[in-house]
Amino acid sequence: MIFAAIFAGGVGSRMGNINTPKQYLELGGKPVIIHTVEKFFVNDRVDEIIILCPKAWIAHTKALIEANLPAGKKVHVIEGGVTRNGTLENAVDFIEKNYETDENTIIITHDAVRPFLTHRIINENIDAAAEYGACDTVIPATDTIVESEDGKIISSIPDRKKMYQGQTPQTFRLKLLEDVISSLTDGEKEILTDACKIFTIKNRPVYMVEGEVFNIKITYPYDMKVANTLLKGKEDDD
Repeated sequence: MIFAAIFAGGVGSRMGNINTPKQYLELGGKPVIIHTVEKFFVNDRVDEIIILCPKAWIAHTKALIEANLPAGKKVHVIEGGVTRNGTLENAVDFIEKNYETDENTIIITHDAVRPFLTHRIINENIDAAAEYGACDTVIPATDTIVESEDGKIISSIPDRKKMYQGQTPQTFRLKLLEDVISSLTDGEKEILTDACKIFTIKNRPVYMVEGEVFNIKITYPYDMKVANTLLKGKEDDD
């Protein structure tokens, strides 16, 4: 089976003086999270969708799903973790407790606030995870990357040709992901905030899938302006 785990745990602290988490803000007449979930809902290869959100927003999220999506594919809304890794573990635990899994079971993890992913990206993630075990969605870095150890003085400037910007989805064979998570120490679990980095520090290969520049993460107020422009452009093209 193929599961999509949508991480909707953000509280929108960087969006300014708002009380609504960014994934629930309206974009083109419906919440951002609905735009995101729809991409997986209509993909024939995705069997089940799991949305992980703060406990206080579970009922609201369920109501949005019922109001905006037709009956059909199962969409589950469960509580996320305190950290991103905790949310990932909650998704894995939910799948293991409720379904029969095997070496071919795949989990696609995606940010609820990246509503512009494409079906190509989803399908290539599935194919890459099936073949290689783990993959990340990336785009080549367009700006020079500057590293600083103390936040004041440049420590190094890596070769831009070797630099990429990470996006989501990040997709894994479930059993392999469980093995890697179980190998983490408590200290590693506290500092690691990216599933693919878990693989790299354990010397497990992660395949790269080409993303899109427009597969943006809505984080700041400016991003909502960009998102509305992107959505209008898509509607004009249609």
